[in-house]
Amino acid sequence: MSGLSVKVGGITMKNPVTTASGTFGFGPEYAPYIDLNRLGAIIVKGITLEPRPGNPTPRLVETPAGILNSIGLQNPGVEKFIEESLPYLSGFDLPVIVNIAGETVEDYAGLAAMLERAAGVAGLEVNISCPNVKKGGMQFGSDPVMAAEVTRAVKANTAKTVIVKLSPNVTSIVDVAEKVAEAGADALSMINTLLGMAIDVKTRRPILGNVMGGLSGPAVRPVAVRAVWQVYREVKLPIIGMGGIMTPDDALEFILAGATAVAVGTANFVNPRATVDIIDGIENYLAASGVQSIHELVGAAHNNSI
Repeated sequence: MSGLSVKVGGITMKNPVTTASGTFGFGPEYAPYIDLNRLGAIIVKGITLEPRPGNPTPRLVETPAGILNSIGLQNPGVEKFIEESLPYLSGFDLPVIVNIAGETVEDYAGLAAMLERAAGVAGLEVNISCPNVKKGGMQFGSDPVMAAEVTRAVKANTAKTVIVKLSPNVTSIVDVAEKVAEAGADALSMINTLLGMAIDVKTRRPILGNVMGGLSGPAVRPVAVRAVWQVYREVKLPIIGMGGIMTPDDALEFILAGATAVAVGTANFVNPRATVDIIDGIENYLAASGVQSIHELVGAAHNNSI
């Protein structure tokens, strides 16, 4: 498996496959279906300073080739996460990356400081791009200056790897990526969900309790691959690519576009073994192609590109 090993910031992953935050819980939810030790890393559900009940129901709507979600970052809060979830995850041989979200810059700084002191955390994924939370979220992710401010605040409070999760709901994702890179980000996650909504034609009302939510699944993959391609060309940071990865070929598409690693999200709801199936598929692809290391494929589609 050494040919699959990658490095994202200061995090060494045994293979390039991790989990997209919000689709894999805190780990125990999928332990009956897969050996968590097979994963390159785990990115847990988003954590805030205080517990959050989440958005009103309904929270999920199936769409053609995807789903709309409006969970609203429901979570038990950082203290309970540290007390209950981290000890469980420490029993596995994989890096734990904690997705953090806040309503103010100070929230992000406080979360970073608390998790800096917590054993068993390899890195922080800074969620500045959640499209179904009314405060924070989109405000930070859509403004390059604010995105950089959040990044600096997190970096000032932790020595762990800082991965900034970017929103596609912007005029230029490259502009945001460049600003957070200048602010000290160690890596990028991209993309978060696209803002969308659905209306019930019978009731003539929005279906989601929060009206709008985040679109994920295969429908968004071309947008995500394009974003990774653009950012890879301009910003020299490792990228965790995500957005509709359902198969090994989907994952390889992101890697060829420039992603060092990939995160599997919506596929987990369809096939709880999707992550390990994709790991196996990538390994088989390397063997069949005579490729010794996954690094040979990162950004390979840019070779001789116009």
